[in-house]
Amino acid sequence: MAVRQKNVPKLLQKLLLRHSKGSGRLWASLVSLCVGTTLLLLSVMIWWNFQQLLHGREQNDSLGSTFLTVSKTVTSSMMGNLKSSLFTEEQIDSLRRAPQVQDVGQLTSNRFPVYAILNANVGFATDMFVEAVPDRFIDNRPEDWHWDPSSARVPIIISAQFMDLYNYGFAPSQGLPQLSAATIKALAFELRVGPKGSPDSYIAQVVGFSDRITSVLVPQSFIDYGNQRYAGQSFTPPSRLIVKAKDPSDKTFAQYLEAKGYSTNSEQLRWNKVRSIVEIVTAATGFLAILLLGIGALVFVLFIELTISRAQQSISLLTQLGYSPRYLGRFMIGRFFPLLIGVLIVSMLLATIGQVVAAQYVKEQNLAISYIPGWPVWAALALSALVLLFLVSRSIIKAIGR
Repeated sequence: MAVRQKNVPKLLQKLLLRHSKGSGRLWASLVSLCVGTTLLLLSVMIWWNFQQLLHGREQNDSLGSTFLTVSKTVTSSMMGNLKSSLFTEEQIDSLRRAPQVQDVGQLTSNRFPVYAILNANVGFATDMFVEAVPDRFIDNRPEDWHWDPSSARVPIIISAQFMDLYNYGFAPSQGLPQLSAATIKALAFELRVGPKGSPDSYIAQVVGFSDRITSVLVPQSFIDYGNQRYAGQSFTPPSRLIVKAKDPSDKTFAQYLEAKGYSTNSEQLRWNKVRSIVEIVTAATGFLAILLLGIGALVFVLFIELTISRAQQSISLLTQLGYSPRYLGRFMIGRFFPLLIGVLIVSMLLATIGQVVAAQYVKEQNLAISYIPGWPVWAALALSALVLLFLVSRSIIKAIGR
C-alpha cells in the first residue's frame, strides 16, 4: 500500500494528462488569459489613478482641480455698478448647498491703496492689489503665515502663474532680469499702504507660491486691519469665492454655475472633458479585456474538458480500482490551478510595473500617485481569480462526473 500511495501522483499524471503535454491550445489559452487579465487590471488602474489625481489625496491635491475660484460673469449691464459683482450672504449660502460643493471661502480684497517698491538691482515699482483667504484653502502654507499690527513684516504668497508671467513676459520686454523662486523669496521689498500723502510702510517678503489661487495673498488679519484703518470698512463683501468641490467635473455642478451666471477658470474645469475621455478609454479597454478574458477562459475550459474526455477510459479504469470521482477531480484541479495562479501573478506583476512607470511619469509633471496599485486593482484581480477558479473547478468536476 505504501508503494501504491507513493506512485499514485505519477500514475494519475501518466493516465490523465498524457494528452495535455505540448498542446498549442493550452498555451494559447494561457496567453489570452494573461493578456485579458492584464488589460483588465490596467483599465481599472487608469481609472483609479485619474480619480486620485482629480480629487487629490491630501490638502495639497495633485491637480488642484477640487478648488475653484468663482466670480460673477461681468455683463454690460453690470458695468459701472460694482455692487452687482459682489456676492451676498444668501448667494454664498446657496453656493454652499450646490451639488458637489464641500466648502466655500471668501477672497477678501484690499479697499485701500497698495504700492510695492523693489530696488535690489531691479528698480521695479507698481500699484498692486492683495487678497486674503481662509488659511484652510491655502496650499503650501508656510509656518510663519501670520501678521499682527505690531509687526512691520508682511508675508506674501503669490501665484506661480504670476512668476511665469514676469519671467517670460514682462521681464524680457522691459529688459529686467529673470528671477528664480529662491531669489524672489530672498528679496525684501517695501510695501506702502494707505493714502498717498501719508502712507504706512512695511517690509514685505514672498514666503511661498500657490498653484491653487491666482492672486497675491496676505494674511487675513492684514486685510481686515487695512480695510478698517484706511477704508473704514469692517466688512467687505467678496467679489470672488474659493470653492472646494468633491468633483468639479460633475455636469450638474457645471450646469449650476452656468445657471447662476457664475464663471470660473475654464482651465480648472477641463477635467470634465478629460474625465469623459478617460471613461471612454477605460470602458473600451475593459470591454476588450473582458472579451479576451472570456475567450481565454473558454479555450482553457474546453482544453480541460477535451483532456478529460480523452482520458475517459483511464478514468473508468481508475474508478473501478477504487478511486472516487471527487479524488480524481481534486487531482485535476491541483494540476490546472497552478497554471491559473501563475497567469494571475504575471498579470499583476505587469500591472504593477505599469503603475510604477505611471507614478514616475506623473512625478516628473509635479503630480503624485502611489507606486503601488490601488485597492480597486487588487479587487479586480481577486474577482478575476474567483471567477476563473470557479469555472475551472466546475468544468473539471462536471467532466469527470459524466
